[in-house]
Amino acid sequence: MSHSISTLLTRNLSDVFGENDPARRRAAIDELLTEDCVFYESKGVYRGRDEIDRVAGAIRATHPDFRYKPIAEPEELGRGGRIKWVSGRPGEAPAYAGTDFITTRDGRIASIYLFFDELP
Repeated sequence: MSHSISTLLTRNLSDVFGENDPARRRAAIDELLTEDCVFYESKGVYRGRDEIDRVAGAIRATHPDFRYKPIAEPEELGRGGRIKWVSGRPGEAPAYAGTDFITTRDGRIASIYLFFDELP
């Protein structure tokens, strides 16, 4: 299934890194990410769906009640895009902020780059 870059960006936030249920998270990963997808973040580089599933689950386990909220519309350029977001407990001030950059191939995410930002 092929998705728009904007859809991939928003669903990556909510359905991959924001999903607490392991089965739903894995289904989203299989649908949205290429088999050889790479996730880059300050603590490491994670290659393939299995490794991204593992790290997304580990991240969720540290703060299962946090929600990701886009603070700007997704932006698309060529085969890539970005989305700025904040995360925290619903009803409270955000605890942190970031920007996800992705590249795509055949309507799926081929790479994800996570940058942490200053809180707005």
